[in-house]
Amino acid sequence: MYARPTDRVENPAAALEILEAARLVHLVSTGKSGFEATSVPVIVDAESSLLIGHFARANPHWQALDGQPVIIIAAASDSYVSPSWYPSKQANGGRVVPTWNYEAVHVHGTAQVHHDPEWLADVVTRLTDRHESLRTDGADRWAVSDAPSDFIDQQLKGIVGFSVSIERIEAKQKLSANRDEQDQAGVVAGLSKTHGAPTRMIDTMSRALETEPER
Repeated sequence: MYARPTDRVENPAAALEILEAARLVHLVSTGKSGFEATSVPVIVDAESSLLIGHFARANPHWQALDGQPVIIIAAASDSYVSPSWYPSKQANGGRVVPTWNYEAVHVHGTAQVHHDPEWLADVVTRLTDRHESLRTDGADRWAVSDAPSDFIDQQLKGIVGFSVSIERIEAKQKLSANRDEQDQAGVVAGLSKTHGAPTRMIDTMSRALETEPER
């Protein structure tokens, strides 16, 4: 992963936090016909250094995956950045260009395929509990146990589990760190007024500005 020194995330715990915030990841491997990719939600199990999830059994991706090297790609937040948001635009004589801010993680590891019903039930439950806990709509949270057990057992037959060992992790936060403090504040203000504003990016940039040492 290419990253300028100002954008590189060196702390492994911080990299995992970005990965957890991404929710959906893209699992990429190579097979007989070339690259294969599947977009899936995962659980980050930091204690065992694993990423855990499941495929639809009808998805052929899992069939040649066991024991293979893979890369998992995820983005926690991203947004277009307009040069109009830089207060320095006038002082620079208009010598500014658009860019794209984002938080991204690449995980390199080895995949293992899982068929055990108890293993699958645990992963489905953990995924459900995590994402239900993030809901803000006010309605009752749903749990796997809310559905009839024979129905869940039947549904589990339609999926295949996987785990990926976290052997190497690279993370990047491209959040205008190469701009001065005024331009960074201008980006935060511009993003805050953007339709569908990326709240995580705004919060992360705002915290960085608050802790910026006095010059």
